Amino acid sequence: MKVLLWDLECSPHQVYTWGLFNQNISLSQVEKPGEVISFAAKWYQKSKVTFRSTFHDGKEAMLQSAWELLDEADALVSWNGKSFDTKTMNKEFILAGMTPPSPAAEIDLMLAVKKRARMLSNKLQFVSTAMGLEGKVQHEGFDLWRAVMDGDERAWARMKRYNIQDVRLLEDLYAKLLPWLPSHPNVTLFDEAAGCPKCGSSNIQKRGFAYTQVSKFQQWACMACGGWFRSGKREAGADLRSVA
Repeated sequence: MKVLLWDLECSPHQVYTWGLFNQNISLSQVEKPGEVISFAAKWYQKSKVTFRSTFHDGKEAMLQSAWELLDEADALVSWNGKSFDTKTMNKEFILAGMTPPSPAAEIDLMLAVKKRARMLSNKLQFVSTAMGLEGKVQHEGFDLWRAVMDGDERAWARMKRYNIQDVRLLEDLYAKLLPWLPSHPNVTLFDEAAGCPKCGSSNIQKRGFAYTQVSKFQQWACMACGGWFRSGKREAGADLRSVA
């Protein structure tokens, strides 16, 4: 299974406003909508990171590179990507007159953490450092985006490091969170020799049974990633019928 880790960066919307707090911005006040200015991506367990930007490559080439990677992927790993990265990139594809890339399963690590745990914060920086990882690249905040929009070459170098580090961080988080991920794509559909449906390891052990209202299934534990799963074939079942 081809798993692509990816993250994109966008410019802010440029608008006219008469105040700083509780403002309702109408479309007539929008001077320039924000757009994707860069993305970074890498294949899981591969060393190369692809980075493309409007500054280094031009927008058309950047979008084409993103489209080709997304089209090749079986699954996309992101942080808040299901509601932001994917939809934002789809907007760019539509406006550029491009067709959709092939469908891919979305593994949004932020949604997985929110579903399975109650963290103090669901921000990538907090969760990653709380789990003992390096965290995001620190920068000067909005001033970095301002310098990037002004075409500052040194600012773009910092943006590139920032974008690439987010993707490397996603890979480390994905490996740690793998046993916790709900509805992870079944890797055995891509590799018949795989055992664990999450990581593919054959180092699995029988661990009791899983039960539904009417069926009993063999339960397994993966000794590699720590995930749990059950056999597709039921061990026993009950034929229950409602009584009128």
